[in-house]
Amino acid sequence: MSVKCAFLFPGQGSQAVGMGKDFYEHSEQARELFDTASERTGIDFTELLFTENDRLERTEYTQPAILLVSAVAHRLFENEMPIRPAFALGHSLGEFSALASVGALDTVDAVELVNLRGRLMAEACADRDVGMLVSLGLDDATVEKLCEEQRAQGRQVWPVNYNAEGQIVIAGVKEDLVALEPLLKEAGARRAMLLNMSVASHCPLLQSAVEPLKEALERALRDEFSAPVVSNVTAEQYSDKATALELLPKQLVSPVLYKQSIAKFDDEVDCYVEFGHGAVLKGLNRRATKKPHYNISDMASLEAAIEAIGAMA
Repeated sequence: MSVKCAFLFPGQGSQAVGMGKDFYEHSEQARELFDTASERTGIDFTELLFTENDRLERTEYTQPAILLVSAVAHRLFENEMPIRPAFALGHSLGEFSALASVGALDTVDAVELVNLRGRLMAEACADRDVGMLVSLGLDDATVEKLCEEQRAQGRQVWPVNYNAEGQIVIAGVKEDLVALEPLLKEAGARRAMLLNMSVASHCPLLQSAVEPLKEALERALRDEFSAPVVSNVTAEQYSDKATALELLPKQLVSPVLYKQSIAKFDDEVDCYVEFGHGAVLKGLNRRATKKPHYNISDMASLEAAIEAIGAMA
């Protein structure tokens, strides 16, 4: 197909009870993936995703749940429209979904891997009261300077998610984030708000998780990329196991360069296809690109995306 698509995969924060249910109810293939992932991990994904519970907000459950739903959406799309993307890009956890989409990870292996990733992150933060805070309306340099000044005073705060112009997420010790809030507002932030997160992602507080994750990646990764993946760490494309093995452990303690990645490669594609619940990345991309963006979160949006992309060919 002549249409050049980028495949996008969301990270934590996109989860919601009920996500993936429409796929599960209408696709035998979706049910098989749910069942196999449940058997492998010991997590009952139908219970986790389709009933009210407090586990879905815990990172060791959030991560495999999001990846599984994204993988199902991608698999069903691929069945109808087997196109090779120009590149695949995930936000944080979503980079693992991206790797599964291009064949560098087996789907169920990826679910199991990010379940481990979530446990390692939770363990790294278990003895600390940590969190994440979103800043809206300030430029990167201002946020970076404020965080640097706070670290010089012994506080632990780092800018970690460069989501869109004027939107940066900061991670660190919760009391230090609370102290940072009024400083961001004094500097002109439209909003500075703590997020519902129990871990401090993409900062040095996760250093203890790096080596165990690298060991698991060594076993799970395959040197079989059907398309390049964009690294959150470098905003560069890679397509081999050695580079993935170098960058993915670093991703735990490095900022997510999402907006930089979109800006760098936007000229290479005609449209974006986001696989998973919530259309979070569509909201971020609205500020960065005029290209069409299709979110696949249920059977209706799957059919709509297939029809729209088919019409572009």
